[in-house]
Amino acid sequence: MGKKVTVVGAGFYGSTTAQRLAEYDIFDTVVLTDILEGKPAGLALDMNQSRPIEGFETKVVGATTGPNGEGYEAIEGSDVVVVTAGLPRKPGMSRMDLLEVNAKIVRQVAENIAKYAPNAVVIVVSNPVDEMTALAQLATQFPKNRVFGQAGVLDTARFTNSIAETLAVPVKSVKALTLGSHGDTMVPVPSRCTVDGKPLSDLLPADKIEELVVRTRNGGAEVVALLKTGSAYYAPSAAAARMAKAVVEDSGEVLPVCAWVDGEYGISGVYLGVEAQIGAEGIKKVVEDKLTDSEVAGLKEAAEAVRAKQADVATL
Repeated sequence: MGKKVTVVGAGFYGSTTAQRLAEYDIFDTVVLTDILEGKPAGLALDMNQSRPIEGFETKVVGATTGPNGEGYEAIEGSDVVVVTAGLPRKPGMSRMDLLEVNAKIVRQVAENIAKYAPNAVVIVVSNPVDEMTALAQLATQFPKNRVFGQAGVLDTARFTNSIAETLAVPVKSVKALTLGSHGDTMVPVPSRCTVDGKPLSDLLPADKIEELVVRTRNGGAEVVALLKTGSAYYAPSAAAARMAKAVVEDSGEVLPVCAWVDGEYGISGVYLGVEAQIGAEGIKKVVEDKLTDSEVAGLKEAAEAVRAKQADVATL
C-alpha cells in the first residue's frame, strides 16, 4: 500500500506544498483539493506534466470539494492531510483578524477529514495557526498527537536566514530555534542559537540579536507588506512539506511545531510551539530542552495568550 498525502486548499501555499511533496518522490499520490471548480485538477495536470522533467513518479490528483463534503472521497486513505484552507492576510491585518472566518472553514474541513481519512495525521497551517490547530483537533476528535500545526519550522527558518545574512555566513552554519506562538508571543531562543558551534551572543551584541528577533516575529507581515496581495508561501510550504515528510518516513526528527503540551515546562492543556519528535503517529513526544528562565517565562506567557484564544475557538 503506497503512501498518500492530501493538501486541502489549492492557493499559492497549498499548491506549492503539493508540488514539493510530489517532488520528494516518496508518495504514491498527492491529492490537492479546493472549492474552486477545476482549479485543483488543472494544477494537478500541470504538475504531472513536470514529472518527466523533474524525474519523479508521484501522481498528483486534483479534486473539487463542495459545501456539503462533496468530493472529499478523493482524500480517502490519506496518511497525512495538510490543511491550508482559509483566507490569507492582507496588509495591515494580523493573523488574529482571520480567526472567525477561517474557523468556519477549518471546522468544516476537519469534519470531512474525520469522515473520509479517519487514520490520517493532520498538519494545520491555516492562520491563526495555534488556534486553528486546537479547533481542528476538537472538530476531528482525533487523539491530540495526531493533530499539530506548522509555525516553528517556518519561524526558525526566517530567524536562521536573518542571522546568516547579518553575519554573511552560509545558512547551514547557523542553528537557531523559535518556540511559543506564531505571532506576537513568538519566543525566539537565542540561548540555543549558534553559528559554526559558537553561541550567537559571542558574535552579535544583544541589541542586534533583539533586532533579528523582532524581524522574525514580524516575518510574515514583512512579506505581506511587500507583496500587497496574498501572503508568504515559498518558505511556509517548504516547512509544511518537511513536516509531512517526517510523518510518512516515521523519521523521529525533532522539529519545532505547534503541539499539545501537557506538563512540559510546567505548562498544561494547550497547543503551543515547542520542539517535538515527529513520526508516523504525529507527535511521538514533546521534547523539553534547556531554556533560560526568561525564555521559559516567554513560553508561559505565549501559552496563556493562546489558551485564552483557544477557549474562544471551541464555540466558533
